[in-house]
Amino acid sequence: CKILALGDDLNPQHCRFEVTSENDLFFHFTHSVDENNFREMQEKQKLMIDFSDYVAVIIKMLNNCIKEPQSFLAVFVMQRDGQARLDFIQNMEYKFVELLSLSFDASPEEVVRQQITFRYNSVKGRLALMQSKLHDMSALVKVKNPSLLLQLQNQKAGARAPKR
Repeated sequence: CKILALGDDLNPQHCRFEVTSENDLFFHFTHSVDENNFREMQEKQKLMIDFSDYVAVIIKMLNNCIKEPQSFLAVFVMQRDGQARLDFIQNMEYKFVELLSLSFDASPEEVVRQQITFRYNSVKGRLALMQSKLHDMSALVKVKNPSLLLQLQNQKAGARAPKR
């Protein structure tokens, strides 16, 4: 989940929540809300918070779901038309109470493509960094203990050889 706020932290003008999945690169939904949308949501759901507190409340609810999964649930319901809803529910032992419901839309194909490209480039960058660290470590071992490096390289080559 990514939370983006436009404007001052204490008084945002617009908020956007993005929900993605590590298992499905094409899973990308967005919830966008400004003060006008929030007022409509506030009336429909009888919310007692102001728009300036909205992001903090969402973060608190997500943290509650992580810290106390037996008491707080986040249920993401998707429709075939690309609409979705995230419901925050509290288990009161004798009753489930819906605390807040957020409407999401499936992100456009171009946004999904940009996110996949970003994630790919990020992983590619981390791989290059790790390869560089491995190369530096190999150079250090080669200087300090060449026989150890030969042993490691032989083990690596043996691991790659096909088993008969």
